[in-house]
Amino acid sequence: MSTTQLDGVTVQTQANVYFDGKCISHSLTLPDGSKKSIGVILPATLTFNTGAAEVMECVGGACEYLLAGSSTWLPSQAGERFAVPAQSSFQIRVSGQPYHYICHFA
Repeated sequence: MSTTQLDGVTVQTQANVYFDGKCISHSLTLPDGSKKSIGVILPATLTFNTGAAEVMECVGGACEYLLAGSSTWLPSQAGERFAVPAQSSFQIRVSGQPYHYICHFA
């Protein structure tokens, strides 16, 4: 099941804009101090590098992703999540409708 609402968060009003506007997100801080970002990726194939471990949760649309060291693209759609290790990278491929996500930082 997808997360539909995050209560009691602090939102950074300045958007994070990556890849010439193909990925736009906002940073959130929850009451317990944990960090997340919430955003959208437009149709494109993009490569992201991670500092901390991440869990990408799809809340709308769909994508395919390729983790560093893998040769297999895997699908992810609304209600699904995939984990990315710290100090790594992944590619994400979106076609058709935009991919709406919550990035949960470990």
